[in-house]
Amino acid sequence: MENRILIFAPTGQDAALTAKVLAMAAIDTCICATLADLGEELERGAGAVLTVEEALAPGAFQLLQGCVAHQPDWSDLPILLLTHRGADSPAVRQAVAGLGNLALMERPVRTITLITALHSTLRARNKQYQIREAARRKDEFLASLGHELRNPLAPIRTSVSLLTHLYPDAAPVRRIRDMVERQVRLLTRLVDDLLDVARITSGKITLQPQQASLASVINHASELCQQAAEDKRIHIAWQLPPQEVMLNIDYARVVQICANIVSNAVKFTPQGGHVVVRARVDGDDLVVSIRDDGIGLEGHTIPRIFRMFEQSKTVNGQFSSGLGIGLSLSRQFAEMHGGSVEAYSEGMGKGSEFVIRLPVLNHDGVRDAIPLAQQAGTDGRRMQVLVVDDNEDAADSLTALLEIDGFDARAVYDGAAAVAAVQAQAPDMIIMDLGMPGMDGYDTARAIRGIAGAERILLLALTGWGQGDARRRTVEAGFDHHLVKPVELDQIVRLAGARQNRDQVQAAR
Repeated sequence: MENRILIFAPTGQDAALTAKVLAMAAIDTCICATLADLGEELERGAGAVLTVEEALAPGAFQLLQGCVAHQPDWSDLPILLLTHRGADSPAVRQAVAGLGNLALMERPVRTITLITALHSTLRARNKQYQIREAARRKDEFLASLGHELRNPLAPIRTSVSLLTHLYPDAAPVRRIRDMVERQVRLLTRLVDDLLDVARITSGKITLQPQQASLASVINHASELCQQAAEDKRIHIAWQLPPQEVMLNIDYARVVQICANIVSNAVKFTPQGGHVVVRARVDGDDLVVSIRDDGIGLEGHTIPRIFRMFEQSKTVNGQFSSGLGIGLSLSRQFAEMHGGSVEAYSEGMGKGSEFVIRLPVLNHDGVRDAIPLAQQAGTDGRRMQVLVVDDNEDAADSLTALLEIDGFDARAVYDGAAAVAAVQAQAPDMIIMDLGMPGMDGYDTARAIRGIAGAERILLLALTGWGQGDARRRTVEAGFDHHLVKPVELDQIVRLAGARQNRDQVQAAR
């Protein structure tokens, strides 16, 4: 299919004769009799398009130009245009200017010349397909790597939380806990960035809009950046509008946009420097400016800093830490919201300014607070939780943390044991890993939902896979929520509390 030559010559016998000649050379062709046929076949895939000058009426040119403009990064669709001898018509000049990978051949064309040209074209097109396949394998590798890295992060974070509960007043433990928490947060952000690269390049990221206040976004971004700023004695000034500003946004992505850019400003600002974050309302847009007095940017480098995996030198002349993808992700997430991210600088040594613009203001929005769990069932008993994970360290540490926080928790280590536990005594909530060997989390969830009375159980999927298809499969299997490792205890508590409040309302009716 993808090695076909699409022939678009809707008048005369050129198309049929050309297809017959190319068939003798074992070149697969498809004749497109109408413009609609050409559009449909381009959607199905093509090795190249072979057309003639007189077919390039405005409709055909616009169709081909649109296809060229919107093709994926790996693709550069070859177009061969047969022209009249010595012709330099407006149609040909327009094609040269607007159709990208275009080759002109004057008619009459010798058969051997056309065949060799198409063989060469298909050979180059196959190289593009190889690049696409390499990119697909890279994305699959990054997704798998993220999953594998998240698995050990989960018990590490949970164990650190246990230390906080067990030794709240021990200074040495507190220092170790703080250090581990910082490193886990850093590693988690790196893993998330890697996965976001894979999702964006494969088109698997979709925004999940919700109502949120600007203050909550900025507070969250501040938490993510504050430690790095304190380590360098950099003062960050946060200046927000006096009125509450409600947004209709993908909360996590907008926090990521702001945190990535503020973190970048901290990274490229010397010890004792200053960063000013100023947010304002401009019509129906939110404008956030991040200005620093750091090393600045040369004008010609500004477009380059938004490229994926671009690394720059810090204040000490060393290449910066990290993966070089934060600014690229920030710009892409802003553009997915219909906004933009731009950078400005007066030159080296004169600091930088990044401006985020998001057309997402919602002046009439109202946000409802999410209640915290009360860790008790509707009848006053402790909420019963079943943790299911083949990683015993992860299961046991999460169970211990839940117990300390007031839940009645226990752990099992495979799907069959989880089904048996529910049959013996159904818990209020199940937190289950998806990637278990044998009976995986999806099959286990379906089996549990088939048990009488199990429909009331709050079923949480816990996994290193955050892609949209994994979330879709969890919903289809009967899970209520999809949590990505390493999960915060507060997130589980909020979901448990929301379910309890709903059950209490229903019981009161």
